[in-house]
Amino acid sequence: MDSDTSTSSSNSKQVVVGICAMAKKTQSKPMKEILTRLGEFEFIKLVTFEENVILREPVQNWPICDCLVSFHSKGFPLEKAIEYAQLRNPFVLNNLHMQYDIQDRRRVYAILEKEGIEIPRYAVLDRDSPDPKHHELIESEDHVEVNGITFNKPFVEKPVSAEDHNIYIYYPTSAGGGSQRLFRKIGSRSSVYSPESRVRKTGSFIYEDFMPTDGTDVKVYTVGPDYAHAEARKSPALDGKVERDSEGKEIRYPVILNHSEKLISRKVCLAFKQTVCGFDLLRANGKSYVCDVNGFSFVKNSNKYYDDCAKILGNMILRELTPTLHIPWSVPFQLDDPPIVPTTFGKMMELRCVVAVIRHGDRTPKQKMKVEVRHP
Repeated sequence: MDSDTSTSSSNSKQVVVGICAMAKKTQSKPMKEILTRLGEFEFIKLVTFEENVILREPVQNWPICDCLVSFHSKGFPLEKAIEYAQLRNPFVLNNLHMQYDIQDRRRVYAILEKEGIEIPRYAVLDRDSPDPKHHELIESEDHVEVNGITFNKPFVEKPVSAEDHNIYIYYPTSAGGGSQRLFRKIGSRSSVYSPESRVRKTGSFIYEDFMPTDGTDVKVYTVGPDYAHAEARKSPALDGKVERDSEGKEIRYPVILNHSEKLISRKVCLAFKQTVCGFDLLRANGKSYVCDVNGFSFVKNSNKYYDDCAKILGNMILRELTPTLHIPWSVPFQLDDPPIVPTTFGKMMELRCVVAVIRHGDRTPKQKMKVEVRHP
């Protein structure tokens, strides 16, 4: 009897995964899709922290969990989440302290530089700094000089706060001058042209070279260092009109990352200690440059991504925590599920690739004569 009860109690043990973020994020479609799939793991139990608990209750009253999925967005008390993590010491998927760095473009670029990741040439105009050397700006008609570094138009001006999406691109007089003002998407627009050619005179900014892409930005979404999903969207710098499909969703184009871009994804994920991490790539001049790191973000409208993401996160959580919690979970070894895709003829397996080993048929005829010899 005793041995039976101990077996059943170990079987009922589960890893409690706490989801700690603003309601707008935890209730979003991608999050629901992934949590539904995570909930199908036998040894995982999900607990979503209520927003009013996060905002109003002391961390001692927050639900207890073994693994914490927590990320900053507008209005989220990051310092409380850090306090909670120190109190309960759960396995944290996305490092919380680094989420402060992600909110500051200066820190983001400094970390990328340290990791040897290509970024646009840039300079920081820090008007908050007491050192006048950090906010020297000389403005001419077709270029600016920031702390002694010259940027010819077109160049980009970004607020140092990553939460501020008001990024301006300044055009040279040869292209008609003025500037393109980018902002967070509002309906069908993501930027607007302005005849203003002079840079902003209040606030701190990063100035950087404008990268000539093919008119698209590549959005990359990591799930751990070994997985990245990428898609492209029309750059907001073009004309500011957002391309949408018949359902009103922004049109995205499939992208295959090359080997060096996959390495960049791995480096970004590890450098910022964010298992789930979105960042932007600019493909220009035959290279790929990282121009923005957004931290925790999911792909929208991709069932393949939702399946992969939940599988990777679920296995990562169980691999980390089942040994210490004495849960009898064994690491699944499985090849990718067969690629079944819906077609007009019903569901069929998708041909992913053809591998051929070919040997040429040409060869030099052998120059020999066969003779039968019988004499000893």
